[in-house]
Amino acid sequence: MPLGFLKKEGEDGEASEVMEDDFVELDANMSENDSKVVIRAETLREYDDAEKVQEHLRNDHIVWVNIGPLKETDMTNLKRAVKKLKKTVKSIDGDMAGVDEEWIVVCPRYAEIKRSEETQDAGGQ
Repeated sequence: MPLGFLKKEGEDGEASEVMEDDFVELDANMSENDSKVVIRAETLREYDDAEKVQEHLRNDHIVWVNIGPLKETDMTNLKRAVKKLKKTVKSIDGDMAGVDEEWIVVCPRYAEIKRSEETQDAGGQ
């Protein structure tokens, strides 16, 4: 018998069924973890706008950040804001990547930014 391991030998030497015909009904509902992923878009117009992005990250949102306006007005504050976001991303074990000259994307722990081979090769040079 292929499922012989489901039987055990009784006192009389005969094999008796370990499993019974009774069954347990399982709830077919999915867990409460069925929520949708939230993706936000924010714009850095000044250094303090980085706090909004940090808050979204702490709430497990993926955030596309337009850095163009701050880049045009104050490069020093842009660097400070990006450094601040990098620290937050590191502390929550998230990921961060530049998309182009005016956009970056930051994400929490559950998401990973998959980089193209071309981007990885450029970063290694």
